Amino acid sequence: MKNKNVIRTPEYHPLTWRIRDDHQPVWLAEYEGRNGYRGMRKAFSIASREVITLIKNSGLRGRGGGGFLTGLKWSMMMPESVSSRHVSYLICNADEMEPGTYKDRFLMERMPHLLIEGILIAAYAIQAHRGYIFLRYEYIESAKYLQRAINEATHVGLIGDNILSTGFNFELFIHTGAGRYICGEETALINSLEGRRPIPRAKPPFPSHVGIWGKPTCVNNVETLCNLPAILDYGVDWYKGISLGKSNDTGTKLMGFSGHVNNPGIWEFPFGITAREILEDYAGGMIDRATLKAWQPGGASTAFLTIKHIDVPMDFDSIANFGSRLGTAMSIAVSNNISMVSLVRNLEEFFSRESCGWCTPCRDGLPWILKILVGLENNNGHVSDIAVLKKMCRILGPGNTFCAHAPGAVEPLKSALRYFEDEFMAGVLLL
Repeated sequence: MKNKNVIRTPEYHPLTWRIRDDHQPVWLAEYEGRNGYRGMRKAFSIASREVITLIKNSGLRGRGGGGFLTGLKWSMMMPESVSSRHVSYLICNADEMEPGTYKDRFLMERMPHLLIEGILIAAYAIQAHRGYIFLRYEYIESAKYLQRAINEATHVGLIGDNILSTGFNFELFIHTGAGRYICGEETALINSLEGRRPIPRAKPPFPSHVGIWGKPTCVNNVETLCNLPAILDYGVDWYKGISLGKSNDTGTKLMGFSGHVNNPGIWEFPFGITAREILEDYAGGMIDRATLKAWQPGGASTAFLTIKHIDVPMDFDSIANFGSRLGTAMSIAVSNNISMVSLVRNLEEFFSRESCGWCTPCRDGLPWILKILVGLENNNGHVSDIAVLKKMCRILGPGNTFCAHAPGAVEPLKSALRYFEDEFMAGVLLL
């Protein structure tokens, strides 16, 4: 099977059309030579509140997994914070620890100035004068490339005091995390940045009112911020029309397939492309002539779907209609010779280890689930185990825990029980 190549153009690939074929980062001179920082200059030529309105009208949704409307999130900042008299902060969430997801790393290591331009646009919109990139501990190359890009931007006056003679000041720092999955949750991230134990905070108050050091704070994902320059440069109507009517979601998304596929990778597509097109035309289909048994649409914490759902359009609502989530849109393919019990056991082992231990259902429930799954994997389970697992999926579900960690952890288990319960039953010890 011959894989399709993506011909990247500014009109349809605003995130990736500048990337180099030699896999090297695009530094400042080359980036500016290819329309870099043009969106930022347009943003700085209008009032900050107009930028917020423009992003609200664009329909841009967060690319970190939640899909919350970015412009709406910005507008939730306390009105008085969008003023030079008050202190507010912008944090770029680059703590990309979702298993199977590496899209933010791709952007940071290939297009570091695209992220910095997006950060500057967002900071200007919410009038934040200090920003942090909260970076995953293991992303050593990303840290090196981002720091060089920050130095370049600072040297030419794109970061610092009185940027572009607008009177707007901004400073940007990289903060490397300690390597904990829970720091992807924005309030746990804020606690970690303050030097505290990374546990989620009670909401309300939301970070838009009480964030880092008690000040209004906005937390945006890497890919979300990278969408901003093109929206400012080419306009809202262009951005909303990229999907050509195939989806209600606007713009493009980095999507990919990993797992048992011939050509694992990452590509930029408009919303509305089907999972089958990505799997067969770009990821090269299943490896070693295996057949697709199950797949996760957007990372390890999204519910499994099956081959019956492979023609679903890749967008937020279409995936949700089948009981899963688009998540990060970095899909994972599972072949027909894989034990779902062993696969889910592996996932729950990760989620159990990464629980912050703050609330009882998550702290005690995930290890209990793991213990049961180990028993079933070793054909030593009890007749009641399946019922207990289903009950645990309810107890650890949305609304019963302090944050979304446990509900996300049980999504793959709950869906695996829905589609492959016979495999779990096969692990019950018959006396």
